[in-house]
Amino acid sequence: MDPAALAWLHAQLGPATSTDDLTDRYRRLGTARAVAVEVLNERRAALLADPLRLVVDGVVTMDRTANLTGLERQLAALHDMQGPDETTNGEVADTSTDLATTVLVPSHRTR
Repeated sequence: MDPAALAWLHAQLGPATSTDDLTDRYRRLGTARAVAVEVLNERRAALLADPLRLVVDGVVTMDRTANLTGLERQLAALHDMQGPDETTNGEVADTSTDLATTVLVPSHRTR
């Protein structure tokens, strides 16, 4: 994975996300956007596994529905977004370099 894709992933997922984990996922999935979607889906599943709202009258109220809404918005935005390693049609960009050579011929100028 190139540094631009890693920087994009950290911008999408936060700097605390493990670089080794992101690299392993990138090798398996092939694109930075697929990695970001997988990580966000795991975070969403973890939120749904526990109660989103907990109320103990007069003691504490904990509400994580806004976190879930934010993750769902971020996932929706990722589906419309182009990753740093994708072309405009969503396919993986070709990172190979083409080299062309040509012969330079001097031109004759006449006045």
